[in-house]
Amino acid sequence: MPAAVSSPFPAVLLKLGPLDPGQVADLRPYFDSVPDPRSRRGRWYSLTAILLVCACAVVSSARSIDELAEWGVNASSRLLVVIGIRRHLLRWRRTPSPATIGRVLGTVDGDALDRAVGTYLADRHRSAVKPADALASRRVVAVDGKALKGSARLDTARRHLLSAVTHSPVVTLAQVEVGAKTNETTHFKPLLAPLDLVGTLLSFDALHSVKANITWLVETKKAHYIAVIKTNQPTAYSQLAALLWRDIAVQHTTSDTGHGRRESRSIKTCSIADGLGGVAFPHAALAIRVHRRRKQTGKRETRESVYAVTSLDAHQAGPAELAAAIRGHWGVENSSHHIRDVTFAEDASTVHAATAPRAMATLRNLAIGALKILGADNIAKTTRAIRVKPERALSILGIANDQDTHGT
Repeated sequence: MPAAVSSPFPAVLLKLGPLDPGQVADLRPYFDSVPDPRSRRGRWYSLTAILLVCACAVVSSARSIDELAEWGVNASSRLLVVIGIRRHLLRWRRTPSPATIGRVLGTVDGDALDRAVGTYLADRHRSAVKPADALASRRVVAVDGKALKGSARLDTARRHLLSAVTHSPVVTLAQVEVGAKTNETTHFKPLLAPLDLVGTLLSFDALHSVKANITWLVETKKAHYIAVIKTNQPTAYSQLAALLWRDIAVQHTTSDTGHGRRESRSIKTCSIADGLGGVAFPHAALAIRVHRRRKQTGKRETRESVYAVTSLDAHQAGPAELAAAIRGHWGVENSSHHIRDVTFAEDASTVHAATAPRAMATLRNLAIGALKILGADNIAKTTRAIRVKPERALSILGIANDQDTHGT
C-alpha cells in the first residue's frame, strides 16, 4: 500500500513496519564487547559511540570515512546524546572527525568486530524466523569469499574476506579475513566453528569441496551440505559424470528472464548410498546434476551441466528444495556482494590502512543484514530514504529514540 500523501515516511520506510522499543535487539551491548584499541588518556568518545556513528551512517548510505563523519555532523544534539556523545562542560563536543574515525577503524580488532556484528545479526535472524517458517524450511548458509579490490596498494595485496551468509534473508553470520583467495580453504573451519549449525544446510563452491572439511562439518557440527564437484576433485567428478543421467527423468525445472537473457534450469538427483556403489566423497547420499540453458539477446544459446553431492537423503529434501539451495548460493552474489559493490561502492573504496577495509565491509554487512531482516527489498532506496531522516537509523539498530514516532 502506498504511503499517504501526508505521511512523513517514504514508502520504503513504511515497508519496514513500526519499530517499537523492545521489538529489535539493541546493538550497543554487542559493540560494548569489542575491545578498545586506544589508550585511556585523551579519549573524548567511547568506542561504542564511534562505532554507532559509523553504523548509523552506513545504514544512511554512507560510503566513505568522510561520509561517516558527516552523518555525525548533521545529526541533532538529541540523537548524539542517545548515541553516547554528551555535553562537555559548557559546550557540545564535536562529533568524531574523519581522522578519529579512520584511526579507530584502522586499529580496531577486526575479529572482535566481526564477532559482535555476526552475533547481533544471528540473534536478530533467529528471532525474526517464525515457528511456522522454521518448520517449513531448513536454514541454508552459503560460504563464499569476496575481494576488496580498492584495498590493494603497490606493496600490499588486496584484502580478501570469507563469509558465512544465510540465503534468505541475506544475513552475514560470520566473516574472517584471509591472506589470498587460495587460502580460503584453511579458514573454512575457523569461520564456521563458533556457529550453531546443527541441522543447517551449508552450500559452497568447488573450492571448498575438501573432504577433511566436509567430514568435520557433518561429524562435528552435525550439519548437512551441498558441495559442487568440479575437476579439482577428479575421482568424484568422473564418478558423477559417469552416472546414467539419461535414464533419469527431470525432477524439477525453473526458468526466468531479465537483464536481456532467458535462463532455464533442470535438476536430476540420484541415490549414491554405499550399497549402490557410492561416490568418493564423505557422507554423500545424493548425486545432483543441474543443467542450465542460457540465451542472451544477440548471442547463441549456451548449455552447462553442474554436478554436486549432498549429505541429505531423498526423504530429507526434494529436488525443488535442492534446486533452491543451489540457486540461492549463486544468488548471494546479487543479494550481498552486488549491493556492497554498487550501493556502497565497496570495490571503488580506496580505504586501505590496517583493519579499516575489513571494518568498513563489516559495517556494510550490518546495514544490509539489519535492513533485509526487516523486509527491505531495495537497499539503495531504503538507505537514501534513511539519509534524510537520520533518526530512523537508530531504531533500525534497536536503539530507542523518542523522535521516531512511526507506528505509534
